[in-house]
Amino acid sequence: MSTTSTTVRYLNHINGEWVTAAREEYKDNINPATGEILGHVIQSAPEDVDRAVQAAKAAHKSWRLVPAPERGEYLYRIGQLLKERKEQLARTLTQEMGKVLVEARGEVQEAIDMAFFMAGEGRRLAGQTVPAELPDKHAMSVRAPVGVVGIITPWNFPIAIATWKMFPAIVSGNTVVWKPASDTPAMACEMMKIIEEAGLPKGVVNLVYGSGGTVGNALVEHPDVNVISFTGSSEVGRTIAAKGGQLLKKVSLEMGGKNAIIIMDDADLQLALDGVLWSAFGTTGQRCTACSRLIVHRSVQQEVERELVRRAQALTLGNGLDEHVDVGPVINRSALEQIDKYVQIGQEEGATLLSGGQIAKGELLSKGYFYHPTIFTNVSPTMRIAQEEIFGPVLSIIPVDSFEEAIEVNNAVAYGLSSAIYTNNVNRVFRAMRDLDTGLVYINAGTIGAEIHLPFGGTKHTGNGHRDSGLAALDVFTEWKSIYVDYSGKLQRAQIDNHPKDK
Repeated sequence: MSTTSTTVRYLNHINGEWVTAAREEYKDNINPATGEILGHVIQSAPEDVDRAVQAAKAAHKSWRLVPAPERGEYLYRIGQLLKERKEQLARTLTQEMGKVLVEARGEVQEAIDMAFFMAGEGRRLAGQTVPAELPDKHAMSVRAPVGVVGIITPWNFPIAIATWKMFPAIVSGNTVVWKPASDTPAMACEMMKIIEEAGLPKGVVNLVYGSGGTVGNALVEHPDVNVISFTGSSEVGRTIAAKGGQLLKKVSLEMGGKNAIIIMDDADLQLALDGVLWSAFGTTGQRCTACSRLIVHRSVQQEVERELVRRAQALTLGNGLDEHVDVGPVINRSALEQIDKYVQIGQEEGATLLSGGQIAKGELLSKGYFYHPTIFTNVSPTMRIAQEEIFGPVLSIIPVDSFEEAIEVNNAVAYGLSSAIYTNNVNRVFRAMRDLDTGLVYINAGTIGAEIHLPFGGTKHTGNGHRDSGLAALDVFTEWKSIYVDYSGKLQRAQIDNHPKDK
């Protein structure tokens, strides 16, 4: 990073140095709440990616030999620095991305939690010791690092998701090349400054700014990058998976969601409404786990709709740095226009607009990218607004007549990330736990709130079977190595029938 009295320029960080790119091209970094230009981020080329990969490749030779507990100690230091700078980081996050300050603090806390959790894995990284089938022989498995890891992270959780990927990769003995989202360069810069201050050896983590089409593609296609971990749209994820398959790379994908909350006729409605409001309009609906479908039993539909509209209309829109604001802006003008387009599609499809449905106006709001929290009802499960990810503050209410129909509607989408049900019937609870076809299931809670020590990811078009977070994340960034030690002093032939013949 470089600064003058009026300008902040976000530069790449390669092999321990802040460096410019091959071409001096920059993109504005814009505050989505105010339209203010916060700085300018360098736009890199494929040769910059290669430079970062070569630095990571060279660093891996020594980093993989650092004892894992010592690698964990670096993460403890990073976690402590994150903790000390939590408020500053949260304010930077809100200014750059738009989410309200209380949510930004929560995101930084996720990064802190992940640092300490994965630091502890430096003293575990457990494998298996099993009995060998031959005498005087030892059999075990261990985790081995894969080498250079490429991580591609989104703007909606610019520090949390980066740490979900980066920290398990580091503690496992890998080195990293990181392409953050173009809309959130400041958070990537702050993260790299902390990594640098923590004393992580040069080249272990490298930062390259730029577009997905240029930097992302170069990272995916680079022959010295062994693993790609990506969070973003399903469309881009499919492209990465295809390229990774051709190159025989390990690819971990975390993509879209079309998450639903089910409210049954026996639910605690006030509790359910709290969960729906938070899940649908928290982070302005810009979470992969956001609730965009509300599947509600017809017997309570009117009451739910009446109270939900009242609460949604009471939400305060504005700059997330204001502690009294409930809903911040969406990330940019393109997102604003995309959300408005889907609202028009919903009306054309015949859904009933209950609330919102328009770009927010006003002296302060018009300077940013604000959309009123929007609620549709009488939505058919096959409508586009009930099937496609909108990634904004738009909720579709789908009425059903039974628990069985609710489960069927929940599962009848291409995605499978998060689902929730509100009911006080224990039999329904256990059936829902079994039958909801999503990677995350919540009982009497909303669709958001995953914790870092459990696997995070989904089924169907949401992912490709891998998981961020929890111990499962280590499987993305390690290979299993099986080791056999024969101390018999003679040839013993495994897979040969040595058993005495039946007499």
